[in-house]
Amino acid sequence: MNTASRAITLRSIFFLLPSWILLLIFFIGPILLTFYFSFTDLALTGAQAQQMAFVGFDNFIEMFQDPNFRISVTKTILFLFISAIIGQQVLGFLLAYLMKEKNTTFRRIIGIVVIAGWVTPEIVVAFCWVAFLNDSGTLNAILQSFGLETITWLYTFPLISVCVANIWHGTAFSMLVFQASLDDVPKTIEEAAMIDGASKLQILIRIILPTVKGSIVTNMILVTLQTLGVFTLIYAMTGGGPGTSTQTLPIFMYNQAFVNYQLGYGTAISLVLLLIGVIASLFYIRSMKVQI
Repeated sequence: MNTASRAITLRSIFFLLPSWILLLIFFIGPILLTFYFSFTDLALTGAQAQQMAFVGFDNFIEMFQDPNFRISVTKTILFLFISAIIGQQVLGFLLAYLMKEKNTTFRRIIGIVVIAGWVTPEIVVAFCWVAFLNDSGTLNAILQSFGLETITWLYTFPLISVCVANIWHGTAFSMLVFQASLDDVPKTIEEAAMIDGASKLQILIRIILPTVKGSIVTNMILVTLQTLGVFTLIYAMTGGGPGTSTQTLPIFMYNQAFVNYQLGYGTAISLVLLLIGVIASLFYIRSMKVQI
């Protein structure tokens, strides 16, 4: 490397240094602290709050022996599968595909309606759906107007209720991702396939889906990570109940860390949540054979 190239490299490093420092302080630092605290008995009250001790894998042993943890993992996977993979991913692609050939005005109107749910804060979304699904809510009022029996949705179908709310809240993001990728599919290839006698379903399966495969995997990873971290929506709608019917890992982690004051145990749960996200992301990449 000559002197000029070395000078350019040093100058680039100098200008990037502030962002690296901020990344180290506000991103890498908390991650390392989370790993460390998960192996301690750190607590918000008691002797452990003043002098925490290293306990090794005790938090993880206790966690995997706790039946409530196993229930939370099951509820998390169900919530992820229904609301993210089936709900946001499929519905988002369907909306984007149906709007693919529509005029600009139609696309704008539908886009505004769908995006309205996405830009609404989670806590507001939760209150809207509670008002819609509670005993005297809008949905039961509609059922009564048709002479049908009302249902206590948040108690009879709590997991489905929070899944529907999360789908409504997050589908717009998937729709926007797929809209951008579908617009990049060459029309000449689709027209050639139609001339050769291919049906719309064949064009979708053999041309469009392989072309947007990278966007599918990227979007699935993003909505998976977002859904794994959903807390406010579920906590405001059901509080993790009734019982443990909607107690996902973020709810379980919150209860252990800030209700039972066991911060070390709570951070250990957060590592398991992180591990689920990593495993799911690697599975998506391997199953779709996408190069990274």
